[in-house]
Amino acid sequence: MKYQQQQQLLQASPKTWLVTGCAGFIGSNLLETLLKLDQTVVGLDNFATGHRHNLAEVQSLVSAEQWQRFRLIEGDIRDLSACQQAVQGVDYVLHQAALGSVPRSINDPITTNATNISGFLNVLQAAKEACVKGFVYAASSSTYGDHPALPKVEANIGKPLSPYAVTKYVNELYADVFSRCYGFHSTGLRYFNVFGPRQDPNGAYAAVIPKWTAAMIAGDDVAINGDGETSRDFCFVANAVQANILAATTQLGQSEVFNVAVGDRTTLNDLFRSIQQTLSKNGVLYPSSPVYREFRAGDVRHSQADVSKAGQLLGYVPSHTLSAGLDIAMPWYISHN
Repeated sequence: MKYQQQQQLLQASPKTWLVTGCAGFIGSNLLETLLKLDQTVVGLDNFATGHRHNLAEVQSLVSAEQWQRFRLIEGDIRDLSACQQAVQGVDYVLHQAALGSVPRSINDPITTNATNISGFLNVLQAAKEACVKGFVYAASSSTYGDHPALPKVEANIGKPLSPYAVTKYVNELYADVFSRCYGFHSTGLRYFNVFGPRQDPNGAYAAVIPKWTAAMIAGDDVAINGDGETSRDFCFVANAVQANILAATTQLGQSEVFNVAVGDRTTLNDLFRSIQQTLSKNGVLYPSSPVYREFRAGDVRHSQADVSKAGQLLGYVPSHTLSAGLDIAMPWYISHN
């Protein structure tokens, strides 16, 4: 498997990585994996949505020597000088910092735009100036918008359905233009509903799996937007970590965008039952049924990825299904609620 080979190569020849949003969910999982591979990591975070306790948890999971290879810069990607400082001496950039959430972007499109577009451009420009070897950024399945076809194929997108989707599409446009104008190539990863340890279950914009799991553990109602037949391609975070490392270290000769998912589709009703059953296996019983509400503005009805392009060009092979990911994540959710 290419990913295992790449991990071995990195351990044999360590590199320096910048992870923006390193205190966030995906960012902290990338940080953990890179440190365990004995890489040097610079982290950039303003803690708008990331948490210091995520960094503390990573520290507890790596050796003291590995932790010494991490340097945190507390800064904002909307500040070009902070981005320029962060990329100095860096081989690879994994740009995860963003304001996620469709509802958040509908409520506050200005801040979402400033972070996700202006901030993205700052990181991209700084990386270009520093001549980094690889630049990978978090794109989004929201870019597919109202395009009805399933599974989603990278070349076929529709109209965006939210300000958040607009910002992530603009990221792709900027990446393509930088490739054409400056010869600076990058790789966008269209994440499909990533979940796993260190994903925040709190707040109005929490993702569905940690939010529902926390509610079930507390014995609270679980609310489903719509009839529950909305479907998603839920992707365990280890799959996203694999895709980032492969994308950074694979020379493609041009900018590309890849789906990062499992290639499966699960309805919200089935997801509810899967979480309920996994909790039960861990000794937590939730006998209640979900509460159904109105459909949420900006939500796509169905989403499923075709991951064959990432497989062909990056060597990406999803390592965890939804059920396997839930089995790994559930003890963490229980211990942190």
